[in-house]
Amino acid sequence: MCLGVPGQIIAIRDAVNNLALVEVSGVRRLINIAFIVDEDLPPAVCVGAWVLVHVGFAMSRLDEAEAMHTLALLRELGELDDAGEVDDLQTAIDAFSATGSTP
Repeated sequence: MCLGVPGQIIAIRDAVNNLALVEVSGVRRLINIAFIVDEDLPPAVCVGAWVLVHVGFAMSRLDEAEAMHTLALLRELGELDDAGEVDDLQTAIDAFSATGSTP
């Protein structure tokens, strides 16, 4: 099982190749947004959107409340380090399972 971390898209860097700059806990990274864009939701309208980031890809969109809740849980568990990375994947998965939340 894999864990994604919520991040907010702050800029589109390359709309043709679906590359965006996302901020995860204060750290900015370039990610691919191909999975969350289509004709109705082009890259330009993604700025400000919250997404679930996993291995450099935006896997899905999240609303802000869900993103904040997930980030708070990861911080509370001590699983989110200063770089916005999950330290211990299994501990985070177990914690989500115990709360009934989904990452």
